[in-house]
Amino acid sequence: MSVETLFALTACVLVGIGLYGLIAQPHPLRKLIAFNVMGSGVFVLFGALAKRGAAAGLAADPVPQALLITAIVVAFAATAVTVALLLRLIETTGSASLAEPAPKD
Repeated sequence: MSVETLFALTACVLVGIGLYGLIAQPHPLRKLIAFNVMGSGVFVLFGALAKRGAAAGLAADPVPQALLITAIVVAFAATAVTVALLLRLIETTGSASLAEPAPKD
């Protein structure tokens, strides 16, 4: 098994774990973490594909590397905005959920 295949399998596992967490976890912060894990899997997959092209004897292409760096920065900024919105939601409503509370009878 080559290193690129190992990276691709690791990326698939990360995407699967992130997708499972995104579907199964009800808390918004856990969903955010699962989304970031899934995004990290995509970043690893793109990095493995970029490395595979360079390992095949082709000239190393800097475009996938630049796209990865840009995607990581955008994901970090989106995560920071999401955490700020989640903190504001908790401050305003006292809960991290947007669901209406169940009526008390």
